[in-house]
Amino acid sequence: MGGVPSVPTDPNRTLQVIGAGYSRTGTSSMAIALEKLLDGPVCHGGSQMLGREDSYVQKWIEVYRQRDAGNRHAMLKAIREATRGFVGVTDVPAVDFIPELIELYPDVKVMGVKRDPDAWWKSMGNLNKVSAPWWLPYFLAPMPTWRWFPAFIEGIRGRGKLGAKVSGNGVPGPHLIALHNKSVEKATPPGQLYWMEITDGWAPLCKMLNVPIPKEPFPRVNDAAALNELIRGMMLATAGVWLVIIILLATVIYLGARSGILLPSNVKSFVTLSTN
Repeated sequence: MGGVPSVPTDPNRTLQVIGAGYSRTGTSSMAIALEKLLDGPVCHGGSQMLGREDSYVQKWIEVYRQRDAGNRHAMLKAIREATRGFVGVTDVPAVDFIPELIELYPDVKVMGVKRDPDAWWKSMGNLNKVSAPWWLPYFLAPMPTWRWFPAFIEGIRGRGKLGAKVSGNGVPGPHLIALHNKSVEKATPPGQLYWMEITDGWAPLCKMLNVPIPKEPFPRVNDAAALNELIRGMMLATAGVWLVIIILLATVIYLGARSGILLPSNVKSFVTLSTN
């Protein structure tokens, strides 16, 4: 959610790096940094799911659907399609499928990101507040791309519920980031996993990729502020669309009622008799 979503132009480019940090560990900054170092498009989940065209967003929704249906073959096929042409990925939905990404791209490097659990959970509070209320699917229904946001949130919730179940702690909390990092470590083959904190800047990434450190400052994106601004704009734009729909509908009803087109036959007969 740190900028304009990347769009691959060469489907033959392959995934080189998984930015495996959980949401709210600097995933936008990581995405921008990887785009610079790898000279290619990076799939940052939030930017893609809220900024790409409807057809692309549906590719990741299909991944979640196949996961929930237990259809592994179809899920892998859908992941391959959703990541085609990208050189890197960060944030959900991609980090929900790290073992599968490693299976599809066996030479990929994995950069895990550590953060103080309590500070991380406090930051996650803003994201948790965005969790979809019952009316949100109906509210966003007229909006291409954004209409899939509730399904995206449900996919993330599924990961959180599973994590709480596996950890033996039924209440999501700061412990989930450690659980996530353990799962990343377990899923990644020896020699392919690296660790950093986002405050470390360029050095760990450049060492992993064996490239020079750029002279420019490491990108710093406030994910929380970017998300809040994006959600605010999304809600205002959708409210505007609904206002137009309501005005048009009211106009049609009013004109139809005046002409008698929309009146029931018995009411129209009464109106006709009254005017004679």
